[in-house]
Amino acid sequence: MRFDNNTKAFLALVRAGLWEKEVQLSLFENIDWLRIYQLVQEQALHGLVLAGIDHSDVKPPKELLLQWIGEVQQIEHRNVAMNHFIGEHADKMMKVGINTLLVKGQGIAQCYDKPLWRTCGDIDLLLDEKNYHKAVIYFNAVASTNGNEVKERLHYDCQVGAWTVELHGTLHGGLFQAIDDSLDEVQNEMFEKQMFRTWENDEADIFLPSPNADVIFIFTHILQHFSQGGIGYRQICDLCRLLWTYRKEIDGSLLEARLKRMKLVRVWKSFGALMHNYLGLPLETIPLYDDRKVFVDKADKVMKFVLKTGNFGHNIDTSYAHRYPFLLRKIRSFFRETGDIIEQTLIFPGYGVKVWGRMVVNGARSVMRLS
Repeated sequence: MRFDNNTKAFLALVRAGLWEKEVQLSLFENIDWLRIYQLVQEQALHGLVLAGIDHSDVKPPKELLLQWIGEVQQIEHRNVAMNHFIGEHADKMMKVGINTLLVKGQGIAQCYDKPLWRTCGDIDLLLDEKNYHKAVIYFNAVASTNGNEVKERLHYDCQVGAWTVELHGTLHGGLFQAIDDSLDEVQNEMFEKQMFRTWENDEADIFLPSPNADVIFIFTHILQHFSQGGIGYRQICDLCRLLWTYRKEIDGSLLEARLKRMKLVRVWKSFGALMHNYLGLPLETIPLYDDRKVFVDKADKVMKFVLKTGNFGHNIDTSYAHRYPFLLRKIRSFFRETGDIIEQTLIFPGYGVKVWGRMVVNGARSVMRLS
């Protein structure tokens, strides 16, 4: 896939930051640092690309570099504060008999060389059904505003001071049934056999999913954003770092069996090609890697979509959400997301059709629930 020099330089800096390797930006002519910085903002990769600049023979203009460093320092300070919040409440919840698991976000950040430089988001906690209901009561008592709950999905979110907390009784992503069923199987097995890893967050031990479960959770979360609001390069970087960090522990045969049940083997192989070709993830760390041209071509198309949408749909115009009433917003969103899914169906035909069908059902339920 052909890119202009600015995009090539951006991708080279991402790889340099991801693997802490030297990069020669002097090979790229007429670099526009403001355009590179714009791509950094679109993909929420301030820290990772700054790490790449540390290994580069060419630096941004001093004024931009100082601004950039200041923004990464703010990200670092926010991460420190968030980690403290997570440790404090995990300890309190454990003392009142609530067992919880941290997913995505700060847990996956621990796979990076500079965890505090990863742009943070919400705090996502995964619980079995009994602990989910107890955690809802706990956070209702400490929340700054009233929490929102979708009971049929076992999903709750609230604001606690500066932090958004989401409770998940399941990790259903609204894609299609085979994925949700398999996610339930992975989650149930993990909780039943207590297949966790531990992050020593200051004085608090935070439980995270086992590597074999986390690969499935992170990959399907990527697909959720791919199909429902915009996928970011940052999320794919997360999967790369997870695969690299736990390369000796991830069971390729188990992953293949789970992907087959989810009908996602070809989708995985396409993302595998993307992670190798664009992010430099070594072949030996990519289960089911397939170098056939069909998957390379699909990876190129996914990459084009990533650059178009940006992290969490950064580049998508959603200003209509503030101008129109609920029903009109839903209609507008439906047509926008249908356009995206048509594009995705051209890449992954069977996947796209199933996702669109589920989207129609979920949208109708949402309108009926709130009308």
